[in-house]
Amino acid sequence: MNEYFKSVILKSTNAKAIKESILIQNLWSGYGEILRIKLEEADVESVVIKHVKLPLDSAHPRGWNTDFSHQRKVKSYQVETYWYQHFAMNCDDECRIPKCLAFESKDGEVLMVLEDLDASGFPERKHSVSWTEIKSCLHWLANFHASFLGEKPTGLWEIGTYWHLDTRPDEFEELTDKDLKQYAKDIDEVLKNANFQTFVHGDAKLANFCFSSDGQKASAVDFQYVGGGCGMKDLVYFIGSCLNENECELYEQELLDIYFQELKKALEQKDSPINFDDLEKEWRTLFPYAWTDFHRFLKGWSPGHWKINSYSERLAREVVKDIKSKS
Repeated sequence: MNEYFKSVILKSTNAKAIKESILIQNLWSGYGEILRIKLEEADVESVVIKHVKLPLDSAHPRGWNTDFSHQRKVKSYQVETYWYQHFAMNCDDECRIPKCLAFESKDGEVLMVLEDLDASGFPERKHSVSWTEIKSCLHWLANFHASFLGEKPTGLWEIGTYWHLDTRPDEFEELTDKDLKQYAKDIDEVLKNANFQTFVHGDAKLANFCFSSDGQKASAVDFQYVGGGCGMKDLVYFIGSCLNENECELYEQELLDIYFQELKKALEQKDSPINFDDLEKEWRTLFPYAWTDFHRFLKGWSPGHWKINSYSERLAREVVKDIKSKS
């Protein structure tokens, strides 16, 4: 890290010096790193920094190294900084996110200085979840969607999520499922034309949630693909990230019920004028559409992926059948 960025970290935390730098993870395709920085005589003991340094030669793990792919990633970091500047302050304790202490851009590099969630009561990361942690995430998603219902995603992705059809032409070209290829645009249009739109996190997988020690509370990170959309997109992606096909089949209605109970409570607490019954009716109908939309991306991006399963195939067939019946 260059000396200028080090000075930004010190200034934003009133620190005397950087004591230690610990790698948390490298960013996707070699686009930088996330570090935990321990500080001396500072306002806080530590911060997490996201240091984006665009590679000369990107090394995508699945071979998607096109200029289109590169530009999408570049925009994603621009979106994330804009999000922290203009929208993040609207997230309360019910949809907790790390506070952004500073951000800076210089010579093609980007630095974000973020609150260390480990030190703020969210030290747990999970590879598998209990119902307690699932409910915490559904609570977070419902409150996040309630917070931005009807907002315009100015400066963000017009359509959130990293798998949106218009941003994934390479993967669409590789798709061999004829029905999904033929009706992908129709599926996208149904989701885009939903009456109720909010902001979606856009990458709401289990790995992007941090938990309190008892699992009762969750906080989310990584807002590179935040943007407009139907809240079901986040819900299906989260469920698919932590449950297998049998669990998805078994618990689908229970998960939807929990999410909508949380969403109703969140909207009531915000005195929202939204007709909740209409919203719930529309979004429940769009759940299989949102699931199939991600399934379409996955089958083009990584045809052998473990998430391509009988549950997803069944929902996709039902959605295609529904579209055909209306055309």
